[in-house]
Amino acid sequence: MILAIGYLASAFLAYSLIVSNALRFRWLNIAGCLLFITYGFLIDAFPVMLANSILFFINLYQLFILLKSKETFELLPFESEGILVQRFVEFYASDIEQFFPGFKFSNEANKLSFVVLRDLVIANVFVATINEQGEAKVKLNYTVKHYRDYKVGRFIFEREKEFLQSRGVKKIVYEGMQNKQHLRFLKVMGFEECDKNGQHRMCKTLL
Repeated sequence: MILAIGYLASAFLAYSLIVSNALRFRWLNIAGCLLFITYGFLIDAFPVMLANSILFFINLYQLFILLKSKETFELLPFESEGILVQRFVEFYASDIEQFFPGFKFSNEANKLSFVVLRDLVIANVFVATINEQGEAKVKLNYTVKHYRDYKVGRFIFEREKEFLQSRGVKKIVYEGMQNKQHLRFLKVMGFEECDKNGQHRMCKTLL
C-alpha cells in the first residue's frame, strides 16, 4: 500500500511533464507533491517530506498567479479566409484532422466564421453554417492545444452568446463527432445528445 502511494505520486509528476496546459500542470504537480509528502511521512523520510512541501507551496503560489491573471479575449469575424487564417489551419492540419477529419474551407452560404484571440494570439478558429431553422452546424471549432482549458469555449458559448444570436443562431449543432476529448469538452460546455434520423448529434440551445 505504501509503495503504491509512492508509485502514484511518481505517475502524477511524470504525467504533469507531458501536459501542455499550465493550469493542469500545476494541479498535477500539487497532487503529486501531496502524495509524496504522505509517502515520506509513512516511511519516515523527512527529506522527501521537506522537498515536496517546498514544491507544494511553490506550485500553490504559481497556481494562485495563474488563476488571478487576467487575459484579454476578442472575437473577430471574417467573411473570407485571409492568408493568416489559412496558414493557421495549414500549420495545425494534422491536429485538426483528429477532431474534424476532412475539414476544408468552402464558399457555402450563411457561413459563420471567426477567430478568437487570447492576448492577441490566435487561440481558436470557428466555422459553421446556419440553416433556416437557426441551427449552426459546426464545421470547425479548433482550439490550440496550449489553450484547451475551457476558457475559449466559455468565451464563445457564454460571453459571446449575444453575438451568435445576432447572427441568427438559435442552436449550435455538432454532427458525427467521434473524438472523445472533444465530446468531453462539449459536455462541459452544456451540449446534450440530440440524435436525428439515426445520426449522432450534440446540441446546445442558446436561451
